[in-house]
Amino acid sequence: MAEPGAHVAVRKIPHTSLRLVLADSFRMFSPRNQVRYPVMFCVYVLFWFLLVLTLFPRAFPDLVRTYNANYFLWVTVILFLTLWFANVATAIAEAQGRARADALREIRSGIRARQVLPDGTTRWTLTDVLHVGDTVEIRAGEPVPMDGDVIHGAALIDESMMTGESEPVTRESGGDKTSVLGGTQVLQGVAQVRVTAARGESFLDRLIRLVEGQGREPTPNELALLVLLSALTIALFTVVVTFIFLANFTNIVVIDLATIVALFVCLMPTTIGALLPAIGISGINRTAKANVISKSGKAVEAAGDLDVLILDKTGTITVGNRLAVQFVPAPGVAMQDLLEGALLSSSLDETAEGRSIVRLASRRNASARRLEPGSFKVIPFTAERQMSGIVLPDGTEVFKGSLKAMETYGALLPPELRSEALSGSREGMTPLAISSGKRVLGLVFLKDVVKPGIRDRLRELKVMGIRTIMCTGDNRVTAAAIARESGVDEFVAEAKPESKLLLIEREKAHGRLVAMTGDGTNDAPALARADVGLAMNSGTGAAKEAGNMVDLDNDPTKLIEIVSIGKQLLITRGALTTFSITNDVAKYFAIIPAIFIASGASGLPGISIMNVLQLTNPALAVLSALLFNGLIIPVLIPLALVGVPFRPRSAIDLLGRNLLLYGFGGLVSAFVGIKLIYLLLAWLVTLPFCISAGHFVVHVLPLGGL
Repeated sequence: MAEPGAHVAVRKIPHTSLRLVLADSFRMFSPRNQVRYPVMFCVYVLFWFLLVLTLFPRAFPDLVRTYNANYFLWVTVILFLTLWFANVATAIAEAQGRARADALREIRSGIRARQVLPDGTTRWTLTDVLHVGDTVEIRAGEPVPMDGDVIHGAALIDESMMTGESEPVTRESGGDKTSVLGGTQVLQGVAQVRVTAARGESFLDRLIRLVEGQGREPTPNELALLVLLSALTIALFTVVVTFIFLANFTNIVVIDLATIVALFVCLMPTTIGALLPAIGISGINRTAKANVISKSGKAVEAAGDLDVLILDKTGTITVGNRLAVQFVPAPGVAMQDLLEGALLSSSLDETAEGRSIVRLASRRNASARRLEPGSFKVIPFTAERQMSGIVLPDGTEVFKGSLKAMETYGALLPPELRSEALSGSREGMTPLAISSGKRVLGLVFLKDVVKPGIRDRLRELKVMGIRTIMCTGDNRVTAAAIARESGVDEFVAEAKPESKLLLIEREKAHGRLVAMTGDGTNDAPALARADVGLAMNSGTGAAKEAGNMVDLDNDPTKLIEIVSIGKQLLITRGALTTFSITNDVAKYFAIIPAIFIASGASGLPGISIMNVLQLTNPALAVLSALLFNGLIIPVLIPLALVGVPFRPRSAIDLLGRNLLLYGFGGLVSAFVGIKLIYLLLAWLVTLPFCISAGHFVVHVLPLGGL
């Protein structure tokens, strides 16, 4: 049981509610927030400008010569709704992360630490006063107070509240499995942990900031798109100003200020400008849901642009342990004798290889000889002997081991078995000989089994244009066999720790974006050099600090999922940009004819052709286009948050699909939507209530009169 003081009760922070989302959406109307996004900031400035003109037209008689109280008011209201819908999209995206952040805060709430003092005694202290390098003691039933590395002892730890993985993990001093996370629960054991993260800089703190979007900086592609949208907005502003100048110069049309504002707002890429923050935040949220801590959105985005993926063989492409897959008896030896010998030599072997031999022999209906306790002697495996087995009561030695060790022992292999061993080695298998005394009974082949489904996942990467390289310390024969079976594009055999770094340097020298996974201290240089470095949470502190992503599930294949998230982020942004631009084309065909019709210039050549929607009421035509421009934002919020459905395809296929679905779809939806809204408004203005409301507005506005 935990001692008093390990965890104190605190008031839980309520999760994000609809009320808080709405409150945040109105709080985002502050200029400091709006100025971060140039397109929506233009709408923001125009809204306040038109609001002042609507309420105080007397102060600007030259600007509002064609002042219409109802029309100016409705344009202003629709601009407000457009801004609010954009804020709602961002607020919902942030709320998704905030709900999880509240749960994460509850994990660490009230945790205290048993600090180990220099004289070896312990005292309870608040985690806030701990510093990097301090030592704390963790015991069964207590939470881990802070991130750190186990320096003494061992503990079985439940990380499910952080990673979602129900299987407890062992953390012990020495090796690469030393790292512990603050907020996880100790199930068994006692260990001393050296604190490696200051308060506010732990992985839990980083995850909270990540999912809340605190201090989120725009990614390079997002910045590039912002620059493009800003340039497009400036170009449209120039076009609109030029159009006004020509209209005044020729006296063909008279344009009121509200229509000019509506024209500019409708032609700007406001849809993607409004949804851009939500798309970026939702990409980070999807990464967090995959139990990956990303130190920046740049890493997620870089995953979507990857050219090369470097993968470890063991634990990533293969299951990580060699498993018995085949028995081959020696000439003149019955299969049953070989299976019995394999069982005897491996029944007390607790290694993964030994257990797999027992399982395979049992499935072949082998029966184990019953031995009385104390009547036999176990011979453990050693690096010098390279054999293990058992000495039976009658003195018979039953061993399994490498072919070289068997020959040293004095058990010679028949030529037939030696040929079988060579053939199996070419296929990537490791042959072990089974002997009874000096007689070789046969061979058992061990194989590093390729993970189920890994070939299909690597094929998906190839379709996306990503080249995969397997790095392994195995010899070339074994590496080549695993490479063929898994479907990787290339492999590097007999690789040393520095080989990964040299490989990354080589690929980056050719201008390629590279990703890799790792968990050891020797992986740190390569993780730091890679564009996307995914470190395992179970790895060393050096590896986690070097990588720009940390996988809480300790699954090396997670990098493939991260690639899909990055691709989906880029595709979503591109698809909605295409949709926004084609939407604007349809609005052009609604507003421009309305301007000429309102000025009595409907007979000009080409105007009737442009009025493809047959919108005869100019004011309602402008309001319909502007209202559609605002309403399409909340309609697209779910798509921005969830992301465009992604299937691995080539870049050309994705481009064609986006142009057809979101380009042509955006054009058609705008024409249909504007027409339907126009018909609805035309019906509403005939209702007595709306007529009365219009008279009321006319009497109240302008406040100062004209």
